[in-house]
Amino acid sequence: MRKYILPAVLLLLFEMIAVTFWLTKENLFYLFNFSYIGVAITLGMVLYIKKYKHARRVVQLLIGTYMLLYLGLICGENMQIEGFWYYLFSGVFEAATIHYAVAKIFGPLIFGRGWCGYACWTAMVLDFLPYKTAEHPRKRIGWIRYIVFTVSLVFVAALFLAHVGHIAKIMFWAFIAGNLLYYIVGIALAFAFRDNRAFCKYICPVTVFLKPMSYFSLFRIKCDKSKCVTCGKCRQVCPMDVDITDNSRKRKNGTECILCMECVKNCPKDAL
Repeated sequence: MRKYILPAVLLLLFEMIAVTFWLTKENLFYLFNFSYIGVAITLGMVLYIKKYKHARRVVQLLIGTYMLLYLGLICGENMQIEGFWYYLFSGVFEAATIHYAVAKIFGPLIFGRGWCGYACWTAMVLDFLPYKTAEHPRKRIGWIRYIVFTVSLVFVAALFLAHVGHIAKIMFWAFIAGNLLYYIVGIALAFAFRDNRAFCKYICPVTVFLKPMSYFSLFRIKCDKSKCVTCGKCRQVCPMDVDITDNSRKRKNGTECILCMECVKNCPKDAL
């Protein structure tokens, strides 16, 4: 039963978050929202322990479709970075600001880039493409993410400075247009670079929040050097080009580990 301690702890953590937001915001939605996400993650971890090979994909689909279809399209909440700026400038700690605080700003201190591996609705689609691992060395164009990050900030700031009316409606359409653009660019890059995660590595503006916080992540995959035979299998299957055999926080692409566990599953000596 010790194998199920971690899933139980994570479920308890999400329930604590759910109850806290429910009581402080006096909104039952937060109880449902964080409970649902906690149950989905716990289910995925249990399936992984049971050695179900699509465990991560189950979590991705449960959370990704929930946030894209229910929160985004049905509830009309812009959960992209533009929505975060919108609520931030509005001075309201709701929806996207809470989402970013929990999942993308403070959450990475515990889970690292787990959001990218288990909940991102953009990566959810890109991971269906055929290039599970990069076929070519990483390009030095990661600076593009900072341009996209700045453009999103300037776009929302300009709306507020110009006192544009119906900004909430604009945010909804920006969510739809933004997602379509992300999917088009993400799929195009995947085929151009033969790498499903090219969008994550070079374009995604959310990584500006995720990368620095992930450096201090509590949950990290580590290598047992006494078992490792330096076969290189872990690096071959890593979709984010992480040198997982280096246990230091300065390891190559260390802040980009999405906890997909492919390295763990494929290690012939159970060294990870």
